[in-house]
Amino acid sequence: MIPRLIFLLLVFTITTPGQGQVDYRPMQQVLEKGIVDSMFVFGKWNKNGKTEIRVKYLGQVVTKTGRIFRIMNATWLWGLSPRATSRVLIFNEMNQYLGNYRVTMISDLPDRLENGRLIFTNQDDPDCDSKLVTKINFTTGLPKAFFLKCKGSSGDIYTFSSE
Repeated sequence: MIPRLIFLLLVFTITTPGQGQVDYRPMQQVLEKGIVDSMFVFGKWNKNGKTEIRVKYLGQVVTKTGRIFRIMNATWLWGLSPRATSRVLIFNEMNQYLGNYRVTMISDLPDRLENGRLIFTNQDDPDCDSKLVTKINFTTGLPKAFFLKCKGSSGDIYTFSSE
């Protein structure tokens, strides 16, 4: 319950005043450009409470049934420290938000999308084995959850949420 509350509070900081729903315009702008593997930054974090959003479009997947998923990484920097909230965001072919996978750390975001699979390499996490690579297949549909390997058989499970 608490992680959802934090996410909702963060998302509402990027809404347009008076709107009752999340403003995905920064993500929509990135999707419309269609530029893969480039980082786009919206806002600028500072100690006075400004929020920064970093968005990277990874590409799209066409499932075996013809459904299209457009996938991007998003990180919100907020708070005095700053704190980071990271998500793998999923949109459909019309750039409509479908849901997300909430990851624990920025280093848990996927590195790229290749042949319909999200690729995680552990390159930015000194606590994990950088030789381990996790590949999550999206060609058969959206996984309800996936296991991100860290060391040996340890790692984290991330679940899809449409909220």
